Amino acid sequence: MLFSSSVFLLCFLPLLILCYYIVPGRCLPWRNLVLLAFSLAFYAFGGLRYFWLLCLCIAADYAAGLGLSRAGSPKTKKLLLVMTVLATLGILGYYKYARFAAATVSWLGLSVKVPDIVLPIGISFFTFQGLSYVIDVYRGSAPAQKNPLRIALYISLFPQLVAGPIVRYTDIEESLGRRGHDLDTFAQGLVRFCFGLGKKMLLANAMGEIADSAFSLAGHPSLTASLAWIGALAYSFQIYFDFSGYSDMAIGLGKLFGFRFAENFDYPYVSSSVTEFWRRWHISLSSWFRDYVYIPLGGNRCSAGRNVLNLLIVWFLTGLWHGANWTFVLWGLYYGILLLLEKYVFKNALSRIPGLIRHVLTLLLVVLGWVLFRSDSIGRAWLYLLAMFGRSGAASGQALYYLLQYWPEFLCCILASMPLKRLLERRFAENAALRIGAIGMAALVFALSYMRLEYGGFNPFIYFQF
Repeated sequence: MLFSSSVFLLCFLPLLILCYYIVPGRCLPWRNLVLLAFSLAFYAFGGLRYFWLLCLCIAADYAAGLGLSRAGSPKTKKLLLVMTVLATLGILGYYKYARFAAATVSWLGLSVKVPDIVLPIGISFFTFQGLSYVIDVYRGSAPAQKNPLRIALYISLFPQLVAGPIVRYTDIEESLGRRGHDLDTFAQGLVRFCFGLGKKMLLANAMGEIADSAFSLAGHPSLTASLAWIGALAYSFQIYFDFSGYSDMAIGLGKLFGFRFAENFDYPYVSSSVTEFWRRWHISLSSWFRDYVYIPLGGNRCSAGRNVLNLLIVWFLTGLWHGANWTFVLWGLYYGILLLLEKYVFKNALSRIPGLIRHVLTLLLVVLGWVLFRSDSIGRAWLYLLAMFGRSGAASGQALYYLLQYWPEFLCCILASMPLKRLLERRFAENAALRIGAIGMAALVFALSYMRLEYGGFNPFIYFQF
C-alpha cells in the first residue's frame, strides 16, 4: 500500500486515526495494540505471501533479545548474537541476492538455475531494524524488551516499515511505553505529511517521467548531450524528492501517533563535498553502517591502510544493500573511492577552492553517480555517460520540449532543495497567523497532490525495490 494512494489517504489512515483516538489516552497499551494491528494489516495488504516472514523476524528478534539478557557467559552471548545475525542476513541474502548470485555464476559460464524469487517489500529495512535492536541489547546500550507486542510494534510500525527511515530501538524505546499526544504535534504531523506527499506527487513524479524517457534512450542516437543531462538532473531530483518525501510522510505520520523519528535528509544538494553529502543523505542508513559495520571493523582508529579497507568494505556493502545488481556495487565503490580521495589526497587542496566551485563539483559528481545508480546495467550506464559528453551531438528538440513543459517543476525542485523551509519555519514559530497560513498551504498541497494522484497514472516509489 502506497502512502500516495486513494486507499491509504481516504480509507486506511482516517480509519486508523479514528480507532486509535477513540481509545482513551490513559490506555496506551490498547492504543499500541490498535497501531500494531493496523501496521500488520498495512504490510499484509502489500502481499500476504510474505507476511509470515515479517512475523518470523519479529519472533526471532524478540527471542534473541531475551536470550541475550539471560545468557550466563560472554561466550554464550556472543554465540547467540552471531547465530541471530547470520540467520537474519541469511534471510535477507536469500530473498534479495540469490537471483543475483545465481545469475552472476551463470554469466561466468557455470550451469546454475536462476531461482524465481520475489523480493518481499521492505525486507532491507525491517531486517536492519531488528539487527540494530539485537546488537544494542548485546552491547548493553538497550535493555531487552520483555513485552513481545512492543517489539512487534517497533519492527512493524507502518510509517517506516517498507521504505524507512531506519529507526533505532533506542530512539523510540521510551515512546513505546510512554508518550504524549497533543493537538499541536498532531497538526505538525499532518502538515509534514502533506508537504511530503507534495514532494512525491508534484515533484518526484514529474521528474520521473523525464528521467524514464531519457534513460530508455541509452545507446540510441537521439540521446543528445542536452537531453542526457536533463534526464540525469531530473533523476537526481526524482530520487531525492521521492525518498525525502516518503521520509517526511513517515515522520509526519509518526507525530500523529506520538512518535518522533529522526530526520533522514538534511538538504544534501547544498553540500560542498562528497563527505558532507553523505552526512546529509539517507542519514539513518549512513549512521547504521557507521555504528554497526565501520566502527566494529576499526573505523579510523587504525592504520591508514586498514582504514582504506574499512571504508571500501562499508561502501561495497552500502551499494549492495541498495540492490542486487553490479551497478549498485560499483555505485557504492564509486563513493568509497571519492571519500578516500577527499580524505587522503585532496583534503588540503579542497579547503583552498572557493565554496561555490566546490559545491558545483560536488553536484557534478553526485549527478554522475546517479546515472550509474539508475541504469539497468553497467553497459547502459556507460552509453548514457558517453551521451552526456557529446557522443550523439549536443542539442535536441526533445530537451527543449522538457525545459519548456516542466520549467515550473524544475524551478520548484531547485528551491525545495535549498533550506528555505527552515527560514520559513522560524518565521511561522514567531507568528500565529503565519502558522495558520502554513496549514492552509499544506491543505492546498494535499489537494493538488490528490488531483495528480487521481488524474495521473505514474506513481512509483523508488525505494520500495530495496
